[in-house]
Amino acid sequence: MQENVTPALTTGAPGDSLADLPHRNAERAPERVAFSKPTDDGGWTDVTTTQFRDTVDAVARGFVAAGIQPGDRIAIMSKTRYEWTVVDFAAWTAGAVVVPVYETSSAEQVQWIVEDSGAVAIVVETPGHLAVVESVRDALPTLAHVWQLDAGDLETLAASGAGIGDAELDARRDALGRDSIATIIYTSGTTGRPKGCELTHDNFLGLVENTVSRLGDVVSAEGASTLLFLPLAHVFARFIEVLAVVGEARMGHSSNLANILDDFGAFRPTFILAVPRVFEKIYNKAQEQAHASSSAKGKIFDAAAATAIAWSEAVDTGRVPFALKARHALYDKLVYSKIRTKMGGQTRYAVSGGAPLGTRLGHFFRGIGVTILEGYGLTETTAPITVNVPDRVKIGTVGLPLPGCGVRIAEDGEVLAQGVNIFTGYRNNEKATAEAIRDGWFHTGDIGELDEDGYLTITGRKKEILVTAGGKNVAPAVLEDRLRAHPLVSQCMVVGDQRPFIAALVTLDPEMLPGWAANNGLEGISIEDARTNEKVLGAIQDAVDDANNAVSKAESIRKFVVLEGDFTEDSGHLTPSLKLKRSVVMRDYANAIEDIYG
Repeated sequence: MQENVTPALTTGAPGDSLADLPHRNAERAPERVAFSKPTDDGGWTDVTTTQFRDTVDAVARGFVAAGIQPGDRIAIMSKTRYEWTVVDFAAWTAGAVVVPVYETSSAEQVQWIVEDSGAVAIVVETPGHLAVVESVRDALPTLAHVWQLDAGDLETLAASGAGIGDAELDARRDALGRDSIATIIYTSGTTGRPKGCELTHDNFLGLVENTVSRLGDVVSAEGASTLLFLPLAHVFARFIEVLAVVGEARMGHSSNLANILDDFGAFRPTFILAVPRVFEKIYNKAQEQAHASSSAKGKIFDAAAATAIAWSEAVDTGRVPFALKARHALYDKLVYSKIRTKMGGQTRYAVSGGAPLGTRLGHFFRGIGVTILEGYGLTETTAPITVNVPDRVKIGTVGLPLPGCGVRIAEDGEVLAQGVNIFTGYRNNEKATAEAIRDGWFHTGDIGELDEDGYLTITGRKKEILVTAGGKNVAPAVLEDRLRAHPLVSQCMVVGDQRPFIAALVTLDPEMLPGWAANNGLEGISIEDARTNEKVLGAIQDAVDDANNAVSKAESIRKFVVLEGDFTEDSGHLTPSLKLKRSVVMRDYANAIEDIYG
């Protein structure tokens, strides 16, 4: 059995909590710029530690005045923006527990999360979000308050709390400790019902404090800054949010991925976090622009990319040939410097997680002067368990355990984890908790291995959860179950692991087709002809649309294909208990899957 445990570098006082951070930072450096907020004209306005503390306290007073009690749950449904971070810390200051909700969540998902968490309030961003909540509000008896950011409710809330004194906030902060629950983050499960991961203040604080101790050159160096653009509903972004506050790095917020390079250029971060899809887009856009400009520039870019990869690979050997050094220096002037400029000109490091990066991108970006520190983690581990660090990067792996964390490889290859970052359990689900945490180790459901130096490599997934190229976790079951409910559908399988979007393989039911066809003016149509018939495809699309109603946009099926034949036990695609043999389907229909994404 392989195992690698890294001792903690630091431990904090038991009474510390996330709610202490705004006051601590303001006392240490009252005028330090803690955040930069985007302005309507494309610029940025600075927020000092003192201003942030005062805003957080004002909103916290509003929560108290509204009747929020210690331990109450407050949900947030919004894109990534400065106000989310304010609400996070204000809720903690009021003694509440934060429940993040993806801004693309369906009404069903919102209902389940609010209901299961017992949230008494929700902060939404837009009128559209408000409408989603109101559509299910009758089914949510615990939900007493709904506040909308775009309607100015945060300012109104702050004003309403003017009568709440400092003593009340001090008492609520003092009542918190590292063991207090800070947030409940819902993650997709194989049954389709998201499970609420209860994470403590220490899960974040303990992990972040140790991360800062190990990655200080990245996150707390002089002038360190980061632009947060991943959804704050995701644990990865929440971890970075806390990391920036603890590490005293300037942080900005952006949610416009289409213009993220423009935001990089204006904000000029020194480090960023992203999923592999973002790095792929940066690469693809640079390549596309070069080839669109001229044939000569396209050839130069391709040669520069090959050189960057070769240079990075040579660095790992400890010897870079002179000729390669010379080419690398030339292309740095012609190509690499321009890409770095588009990323803001100051970015030296990037943290990647959510899905495998791949060695090609890892070597390319290091070759152009931006070292990607790939890591691995889950919601249940408060994001990272392992990460590559600047002085010990091994591209192709997800790094070493962070201080205070450990990794073990079980006999069946499953990755087990322990440490300060492991969640306390799933809300209202003792059975799932007991299955996940056994003998002090969290069972991740992923398959991996440790090399001779203790670096972790993820080689597969034990569980059926798909992870898109954008890092979104998708549970196939909820989509597949709904699709199979349509009379025309015999079997289906959702695909999209490490792909840019979710798709579905569908087979027609030979027993149900004749009756459906007769009722729809297609009497006598064959299975083969039905596969391409517009009416049939329209009906399948309706079924897909219905299935998509149960999930967020990022989890929704974007394309489908109707296959020849059916998934049966005789064909080898179903078990005797009629469960899908996913690996067999993936193998036998590899061409069909490639056609979807081609």
